Amino acid sequence: MTFLAIDVGNTRLKWALFEAAQPGAAILAHGAEFLEHIDRLAEGAWAGLPVPRHMLGCVVAGDPIKHRVAEQMELWDVPARWVVPTLEEAGVTNGYDQPMRLGADRWVAMIGARHRMLAQGPARPLLVVMVGTAVTVEALDAEGRFLGGLILPGHGIMLRALESGTAGLHVPTGEVRMFPSNTSDALTSGGTYAIAGAVERMYQHLLRHCGQEPVCMMTGGAGWKMAPSMTRPFELVENLIFDGLLVIAARRLAANAA
Repeated sequence: MTFLAIDVGNTRLKWALFEAAQPGAAILAHGAEFLEHIDRLAEGAWAGLPVPRHMLGCVVAGDPIKHRVAEQMELWDVPARWVVPTLEEAGVTNGYDQPMRLGADRWVAMIGARHRMLAQGPARPLLVVMVGTAVTVEALDAEGRFLGGLILPGHGIMLRALESGTAGLHVPTGEVRMFPSNTSDALTSGGTYAIAGAVERMYQHLLRHCGQEPVCMMTGGAGWKMAPSMTRPFELVENLIFDGLLVIAARRLAANAA
């Protein structure tokens, strides 16, 4: 019953082969490829893997990427299946004005985060932050209703925008400082505090709306950079999208078997 989970972001495809399509299942193998290198997966990282019984993924990069992944999966003759946000799934209700327009990565991460919270304790409001090429900040109430969220540029996009639009500034290798005293530190600190400030604002909105302190989870490739600068305690989770895909796959398989 091996299960292949795939998370296709704006710059990389991340994959993990699990022992089963169940939350908490052991990882048998995992890896990542930049999008320009997807076409070598079948002959490279996937060549020696056990044949997955099922696959489920989420993608934000568009249909051409889906087709390229499906071509690589012909190695096993396993159909590629992708999550599309709906009105409700796995105990999470979609409050977006047009539910199917919500990014699949955001939807799956919220499902993963809520089930992780419920496995640890009682239901509470939930703040879910993904820090990658873009940053998303999602708010859910204690009943699992997605209230809304923020999208803002990640560190790299912010710095490249400043580099291209401002004379004399270049992408820095600075540090986050309370009082930056050089340009590199000023740029790095400014981007970090901009993200932290947006997260804090959404935290306050959720606290006032629900009247209860939210649980806070952070994920994404750059989450570790942000964690020390947050004003609230956050649980840093390596990949909430894989967690969400396991939950969704388990629910769907159980429903099909019933």
